[in-house]
Amino acid sequence: MVTDRTDTLYEGAFGERILGTQQPMQTDTVAYIASMTKAVTAAAAMQLVEEQKLQLDRPVADFVPEIARCEVLQGFDATGKPRLRAPKRQMTIRQLLTHTAGFGYRIWSPELRKYQEVTGTPSTGSCTNASLIAPLLFDPGDRWCYGIGVDWVGKVVEAASGYRLRTYFNKYLLEPLCMSSTGFRITPAMRTRLAKVHQRDETGLLTPVDFELPQDPEVDMGGIGLYSTAADYLKFLRMILNGGRVGSTCLLRADTIDQMTRSSTADIRVTPLKTAIPSVSNDVEFLAGVPKSWSLAFQVNEAPSPTGRPAGGLMWAGIANSYYWIDMVTGIAGVFITQIRPFADIHALPLYYAFETGVYDALS
Repeated sequence: MVTDRTDTLYEGAFGERILGTQQPMQTDTVAYIASMTKAVTAAAAMQLVEEQKLQLDRPVADFVPEIARCEVLQGFDATGKPRLRAPKRQMTIRQLLTHTAGFGYRIWSPELRKYQEVTGTPSTGSCTNASLIAPLLFDPGDRWCYGIGVDWVGKVVEAASGYRLRTYFNKYLLEPLCMSSTGFRITPAMRTRLAKVHQRDETGLLTPVDFELPQDPEVDMGGIGLYSTAADYLKFLRMILNGGRVGSTCLLRADTIDQMTRSSTADIRVTPLKTAIPSVSNDVEFLAGVPKSWSLAFQVNEAPSPTGRPAGGLMWAGIANSYYWIDMVTGIAGVFITQIRPFADIHALPLYYAFETGVYDALS
């Protein structure tokens, strides 16, 4: 689906939502959007910044003291025990949002994968507090690394607002945006339209798998937890395009949207992600060769993209090969959703690039 600041410009649905069932994908099909959740959590945090309940450069531990348990991983001793030390400085909310706090994901870190295996730390997919007590890969502020920081932002939003994250989302974002098919829980109405995640094997064959986040989670994961539809998510992107407004309702101020949509990492650049679990993700570098930074919510391409997106464009994705982009210059945004693993799929990612390129070709 594609939108400008006013209307949906294109929508299309292809294939089956569960292979072998002849149930067609539709524009209201519900999908696991995983890390597309992060931008929604960032918007929630920025609403609280506007209300002066949060400050971006304030220590995270002021809101969630338990984050002080996360130390820097320096390797493993001869017995395989992790070697940890206290970080040199406290991490800030800004660093969580920009992925410069030191957290990573085991999917792209052999060290974190080994740590979880040695310590029995559950994966973030368990939606537990224990999964978030994970080591840092470097001291806060030293570099960029994609990780679980925005899940911690979700806990900060809860602490600052007094609401559980799902309640805050519903009250201040999803209901005002009429995103009735979006949530941490799959409602009965959503389940009738739910697509399954499909796993691609080494021969290229796709098979439906029984993957689903816990439906009564201990933690509403602000980094990975949402289910949604392309149509719903397009409403969120249109709000960003419109400077935080939905009709006459202002969800975020225009100056806040400006802050959210420009680079916030100075000379720190986004770096490629090399897989540590090939069944979950291939190696990933979006728009290879184009310099990229991070805003408070999105990856920023610092030069024009081969797809036609101008410099300053925004994008990100979800682990089951869902992707989106926002172009504040041209005034368009697009959503592309599949339910396929591994991430950066050999067919789905090129198709997303072709889709975005086709949109710009049609507009030229």
